[in-house]
Amino acid sequence: MKIGIPKEIKANENRVALVPSGVEALVAAGHTVLVEQSAGLGSGFSDEYYAAVGARIVADADAVWAAADMVVKVKEPLEAEWQRIRPGQVLFTYFHFAADEKLTRALMSTGAICIAYETVELPTRELPLLTPMSEVAGRMAVQQGAKYLEKLHGGRGILLSGVPGVPPARVLILGGGVVGMNAAKMAAGLGAMVTVLDVSLERLRYLSDIMPANVHLVFSNRRNLLEQLASADLVIGCVLITGAVAPKLILRGDLQAMLQGSVIIDVAVDQGGCVETTQPTTHEKPIYSVDGVIHYAVANMPGGVPRTSTLALTNATMPYVLQLANKGWRQALKDNAALRKGLNIVDGKITHPGVAEAFGLQSHETELWL
Repeated sequence: MKIGIPKEIKANENRVALVPSGVEALVAAGHTVLVEQSAGLGSGFSDEYYAAVGARIVADADAVWAAADMVVKVKEPLEAEWQRIRPGQVLFTYFHFAADEKLTRALMSTGAICIAYETVELPTRELPLLTPMSEVAGRMAVQQGAKYLEKLHGGRGILLSGVPGVPPARVLILGGGVVGMNAAKMAAGLGAMVTVLDVSLERLRYLSDIMPANVHLVFSNRRNLLEQLASADLVIGCVLITGAVAPKLILRGDLQAMLQGSVIIDVAVDQGGCVETTQPTTHEKPIYSVDGVIHYAVANMPGGVPRTSTLALTNATMPYVLQLANKGWRQALKDNAALRKGLNIVDGKITHPGVAEAFGLQSHETELWL
């Protein structure tokens, strides 16, 4: 199979789909890997690294897309890339379709096979290809929150840890999944007073066994949320419903009750955000203010630490990339139930219920194509 690795073109996106060791494994398995010139530079991998392990370095994106049977990316194809996609071509990347109807309809019209990292799901309900980036995003959320709480950026002028004689900041985390757990670890490690809200008592019990004493666990309902919002210095939104649009937990009117100069980091922005006032931002212009509350909603947070993120992503995706390349997408999906759940669009039809529901469209059974 011919596998294409184009350079990411999303704003300030420096990750690359595969590191050289991943390319080496594909070449050893008998596949041809086409890497767009300079695709890995943002993550610290030069063309020479890729060439040394057998990749073919291609001059531009058009050549990669035209030749590849399967294109492996990091982020969803942007509008400039849609015209390059061919019917029957396999795309393996983060799509987050439920948050973007225009993207969804555009990819349906291409006739491509769209397999989404974020909906590959193990029997345990773990999302193995979302987990590494969720770990990065959760930890980054605390770093960014600490920065934007500084007065220089319009924040309250609060140090997360406090100092002897001065209390620490209050950090509210919405959702106790992978993102929330990692955010809680980081914030607690810095000495903040952390509260995690979640609707799963089972999850709260698990977190109670592993979290330090400065992490408080509260069942998530509207009353408890509003009570915690009123005193929070930093709010981190970590809500996820696999493949579906995120529920809006913080409404526009709720901002009136929040502290002036407090910060919201909406990690759920990829799935539409869990805050009604969330608008996607970029690393170049990451924040804006609504009613005196700073909003950070960068839609590709891990792209800010591309070396770490690219290595972590390749560790997770490579077993699946190899299965798709070695067996072809149909047989790979037949043999691997987790990968089968990653199929979102095929032959212009939606196969993921969450995506279909988001836009009132029909969902089709994946097995029809296997």
